[in-house]
Amino acid sequence: MFRGTNNVIALLLLVATGVVTGAFAVADLAYWWAPLIGGLILTFSPRQVLEWERGILLRIGRFRRTLQPGISWIVPGFDSVTRKVDMRIRSTHFKAEATLTKDTVPVNVDAVLFWVVIDAEKAVLEVEHFLSTVSWAAQTTLRDVIGRTELVRMITDRATLDQELRDTIDAKTHDWGVTVQSVEIRDVMIPRTLEDAMSRKAQAERERESRIILAAGEQRIADEMHEAARRYEDDPIALRLRAMNVTYESIKECDSLMVIPSGMGDSINPGVIGMIAAGMGLEQGNGQRETVESNVES
Repeated sequence: MFRGTNNVIALLLLVATGVVTGAFAVADLAYWWAPLIGGLILTFSPRQVLEWERGILLRIGRFRRTLQPGISWIVPGFDSVTRKVDMRIRSTHFKAEATLTKDTVPVNVDAVLFWVVIDAEKAVLEVEHFLSTVSWAAQTTLRDVIGRTELVRMITDRATLDQELRDTIDAKTHDWGVTVQSVEIRDVMIPRTLEDAMSRKAQAERERESRIILAAGEQRIADEMHEAARRYEDDPIALRLRAMNVTYESIKECDSLMVIPSGMGDSINPGVIGMIAAGMGLEQGNGQRETVESNVES
C-alpha cells in the first residue's frame, strides 16, 4: 500500500521537476531568441526609395500605399515592394516602316516620344508592362496618322503632325498614369526613285521662276529704253550729248581703233572731237607726270 503511494508521489515529483525545468529552459530560450528575432525584423523592414522613384507597397497581395522618397518601414512576410517606378522624363524611339500615306506613297518614318509617369499606382496596377505598352501605342498611332496624311504635308508641316501625334498618344496613355510631353518626327524617308523625281521637279520649278524673273527684267529694261528714246526724240541735243559720252567712254576704256556708225559720226562735229582729243591728251599727260614723280622719289 505505502509502496504504491510512494511510487505515485515520486512520479508526481518527477513530473513537477520536469515542468519546472522545462519552464526555465523555455524562459532561457526566449531570453536568447527574442533579440535575435527582433534584429531580423529590423534588418528586413526598411526600404529605401530614391528621390526620382516611387515604390508600390502590397500587403498580403493587396495595394497598401505608394512609398515616397526616403526610408519606409514594412512588415516582413506580410508587406512587399512589388516595383519601384522611375518618375523622370523618358525618351522612347519608335518608327513606322513601309507605311502608305494618304496619296499611296510608301514611307519610313522615325520619331521620338518624350513621356513621364505621373501616377505610379496606375502605371503598375493598370498595365502589365507599361514601358512596352507605351511604345506600342506610339507606333500604332504613328501608322494611323501617316495613313491619314499626304506626303507633302508630312514633309512641310511637321510641327502640326507632332502636335497631332502628341494629343492622340496622350489620350491613350492618360488612364495608365502616363502623360506625353512631346513627339518629334526625326526623319521621313521616301523611295529613291520618287526622291529623284521630286528633285527634278523642284529644279524645273526654280528654273521656271528664274526665267520669269529674267523676262520681267528684260521687259522693264525695254520700257526704260522706250522712255529714253522718247526723251531723245524730243531733245536732239541730249541725244548728241549721249553719243559723245558713249564715244568718249569707249575710247577711254580701250586704246585702239574704233569704228562707229556714220550717223553717230555725223552727230559729232570737229569741235567735239577736238574736245575729246584734248581730254585724252590731258589724261595721258597726267599719267606721265605721275610716273616721272614716282621715279624721282625712288
